[in-house]
Amino acid sequence: MRASKVTRRTLIAGGGAAAVAVATGIGFNAVQADAATTTPANTATATRTGKAAPGAGSARTLVLYDTTGDYGWLGEVYATQAANLSSHFGTWTAAPVARYRSGDLSAYTAVVYLGSTYDEPLPAAFLTDVMATTKPVVWVYDNIWQLAAKDGFAAKFGFASGTFDFDKVTEVGYKGRKLTRSTDNQSGIMNLSIGDSDKVTTLATAVRADGSGFPWAVRSQNLTYVGEIPFSYVTHDDRYLAFADLLFDSLGGGTAERHRALIRIEDVGPDADPEQLRAVADYLAAEKVPFSVAVYPRFRDPKGAGTGKAQDYTLLNKPKVVAALRYMQARGGTLIMHGYTHQYGSVANPYDGVSANDFEFYRAHVDASDTVVYDGPVAEDSAAWATARMVASGVIFTAAGLGAPKIFEFPHYAASAVDYQAVHALFGKRYDRGLYFPGVLTGGKYDYARQFGQFFPYTVRDVYGSVVVPENVGNVEIEAFNNHPVRLPADIIASAERNLVVRDGVASCFYHAYLGTDHLKDLVTGIKALGYSFVGAEAMLNG
Repeated sequence: MRASKVTRRTLIAGGGAAAVAVATGIGFNAVQADAATTTPANTATATRTGKAAPGAGSARTLVLYDTTGDYGWLGEVYATQAANLSSHFGTWTAAPVARYRSGDLSAYTAVVYLGSTYDEPLPAAFLTDVMATTKPVVWVYDNIWQLAAKDGFAAKFGFASGTFDFDKVTEVGYKGRKLTRSTDNQSGIMNLSIGDSDKVTTLATAVRADGSGFPWAVRSQNLTYVGEIPFSYVTHDDRYLAFADLLFDSLGGGTAERHRALIRIEDVGPDADPEQLRAVADYLAAEKVPFSVAVYPRFRDPKGAGTGKAQDYTLLNKPKVVAALRYMQARGGTLIMHGYTHQYGSVANPYDGVSANDFEFYRAHVDASDTVVYDGPVAEDSAAWATARMVASGVIFTAAGLGAPKIFEFPHYAASAVDYQAVHALFGKRYDRGLYFPGVLTGGKYDYARQFGQFFPYTVRDVYGSVVVPENVGNVEIEAFNNHPVRLPADIIASAERNLVVRDGVASCFYHAYLGTDHLKDLVTGIKALGYSFVGAEAMLNG
């Protein structure tokens, strides 16, 4: 079962963009339109505030978003992702732009406006305040023409609203590197009319198939303009990285260049091979590479998929595995809780019910096109149910003498909003990519039919309130599966190289011990050669 585990784990968490217009994160497929929704305990509010990540600066960012039209819900989707990133720099407040009142900007150090609805009626007060302020303004995509129509705009900023360019753009040049743009993305990019090039600095360039280009992002005085939504159809190597870095200029000025790397040994359960664990620990310790180990403490194969006989046992039944985990701890490894059983009940979810193959906190199936489809929360989902599993998991860690983990990682990076809140209450810290839903930001109904994922190139405190240690460049995958390609150390190293555009960013990957150490050596050596310094998860929690 080992080969299938690495394939299935990787491709669910590190695959391509989701379908349709809500393709906003890496590795999460669109779910069926009739997926369930639930109502959170809080009531819907127009304004939401969030705390800063550890080590953040003093920025107070106002995130404004659109809400009208058939796709008005996308405004909250993009605002959620912008708010998550903004937490790296300080506190944030998110609200519909329609609620803006004169002078609201005065309480903040910067504003990010996400124009997702064409011709959203923008309040005159907002346009007037943006024209008058000297504070940083980040304007994304639509409705720049409404601001450009204000008296004095062209004279002040040196450009005017242009037209949308629908030529195929598969690359964005930024800081001398080529970032990718998905061919699935058919949205146009605003091609501005620049009248005074002395006033306008091109920050990133959209490159057409014929090699010609035009500005993807520009800055003039305090205004930064990005010509498209950077959260759609995102991959490891995407132009999303340019946007994540541009925020340093507007929200976190003066940040020094720093590039850190992390590695996590993944899917370690009671069925692990102790010698493989020791070999990995020996290599990483020799290289002075701190690492994390994602452990689920109970193994289940209720259908006998592996041996023809049902199995159910914990770390307490496998003293050699426990000894190997202690060995890893002694050599710089930090254990994190990777769920309880890393599978759900006695059903295929979506494969065979075996630990490390299946989802634990979310339902999924594989459709006729061999794509993993997310179906929504499990039937018994609740804060009490999720908490009970985490507590049961912790009891085994403690009984085995391994100590209670202080960081949590959801199996396959998938859970309901309620489960995320349960993790926040118990741990306050995760090490993963987040799965988010409309309703989380606004306090409305959780819409599990429109889920979206996001990875981070630096530490954030996301909208669930937890500090998130990032994982952003994926892992070694030696077999193609579920419409996702093989991913070898060279591919991860190439992603890490592109991530160098983020001035204080990370290259964070994970690895399966049963692959041996050859690929691991290539991976660590290549990432070090790029100038990254490996750190442990705890270092990221300190900023």
